[in-house]
Amino acid sequence: MTQESLQDQPSMLLVDDDEVFTQVLQKAMQKRGFLVQVAHNVAEAMAMYVDESPEYAVIDLRMPGDSGLALVRHLHQLDNQTRIVVLTGYASIATAVEAVKLGATHYLAKPADADQVLAAFERTEGDVNAPVPENALSVNRMEWEHIQRVLQEHDGNISATARSLNMHRRTLQRKLNKHPARK
Repeated sequence: MTQESLQDQPSMLLVDDDEVFTQVLQKAMQKRGFLVQVAHNVAEAMAMYVDESPEYAVIDLRMPGDSGLALVRHLHQLDNQTRIVVLTGYASIATAVEAVKLGATHYLAKPADADQVLAAFERTEGDVNAPVPENALSVNRMEWEHIQRVLQEHDGNISATARSLNMHRRTLQRKLNKHPARK
């Protein structure tokens, strides 16, 4: 591939600590014409993009070290035109709202494939036809959402969150390691 054709490809940053997932998504996005760079944590990604931002970014929310939200804010500050999709296996209303407030274009729950990611990049408006759940959230799901909101308020600091919730730190860590109730 020539240098000119490489410059014509849109740049994409893919950040996820799951190496198999990143390899699969990287190949799928390269087949769709993107020039993809991969990082496996926030610090590594920030080191790659100090002065400029990629055109597109796919960022996992929960990784060792800093949360993906820190990278969303960093990339958005570098270039507010960067299209950012946040992926997570731990979907919560609080983190979805924070991701969008910090500059994410869209928020997807894992597993998500390349076509879903591309569709999320294209979203520019809300969907008035989005289904509205008929049932209220379960108590377990409400607890999960509340914990996520308080965790966000404390910038991901588990000890400070546990103190705020009047909960032992180990108990909070166990709750965070469980998958949230879907409803």
